Amino acid sequence: MLRTRLTEKLKLEHPVISAPMGFASGGKLAAAVSAAGGLGLIGGGYGNEAWLREQFAAAGNQHIGCGFITWSLHKQPHLLDIALDHAPGAMFLSFGDPAPFAERVKRAGVPLICQVQTLKDARRAIEVGADIVVAQGAEAGGHGEKRATFTLVPEIADLIAVQSPDVLLCAAGGVADGRGLASALVLGADGVVMGSRFWASAEALVHANFQKAAVSATGDDTLRSKTIDLVRGINDWPGRYNIRTMRSETRALTTAPRLRVKIRATAMVTRAMAGRYPRTASSRFAGERSSCPSDDVPPADPRRASRAPIPRKISIVSQAPK
Repeated sequence: MLRTRLTEKLKLEHPVISAPMGFASGGKLAAAVSAAGGLGLIGGGYGNEAWLREQFAAAGNQHIGCGFITWSLHKQPHLLDIALDHAPGAMFLSFGDPAPFAERVKRAGVPLICQVQTLKDARRAIEVGADIVVAQGAEAGGHGEKRATFTLVPEIADLIAVQSPDVLLCAAGGVADGRGLASALVLGADGVVMGSRFWASAEALVHANFQKAAVSATGDDTLRSKTIDLVRGINDWPGRYNIRTMRSETRALTTAPRLRVKIRATAMVTRAMAGRYPRTASSRFAGERSSCPSDDVPPADPRRASRAPIPRKISIVSQAPK
């Protein structure tokens, strides 16, 4: 068992948090991660009250947390109260200024986790009272920015050491096994947030065909763009963010007229989910370390030992997928 400030603060067995991936991280996944000694988070995403209530119910009595896309939470701020009513283990806010919601989270006695992509974001998170800052590098699947995990984490670690030493730091982006965890700790983090590896787990709300494609891919098979949001008709994302997905024919449509992109890409997704189209046919959220060491989709368990050698015998963690 590996002890860090994160395990002590959140009463975990392992310094691993599952990312609150919108509508992929449901109650079953969050409960599985928490039951195995990490902290599982429901991904509230853009916000859907009925879905959110269903997922908290699906988690049963497990101690879990919840996360939201901050800029979207402004449209439905009551969802934060619904989540806080369940006494979550932590509240995770990302992609936007957390200030409008920070006081409510703190007043409820719930640890506030703020995910950031720049030093400026990190300063703001500290300023509004974040208990834990997550430094997300561009290697991460899903939405993010351009800074790399390997350089962003130590810079934010230094910032925290000077400005607010009691604030904890987690690394996110490209962390998929014990090597990633060990590297994060050496860089100054207290733990890690993992998404893609849990995304590919049996408990995630993700179609099996997409998972099979992701776990057999490498980082070379992913890229960052804005195309998938165009395909989905989501036009509200601030311009600073783009999204990492699997390379696909959807991405190849970038230069096509918007209507043609949406029609063709929707057909690709439908066929891929039905198993009637090549696995490269539709974009899937996937980080640069989404691949698994076997063909099976592993369960969401942060105790699964890495098959790679771990520096200094730091040997906890996570074949658990995103």
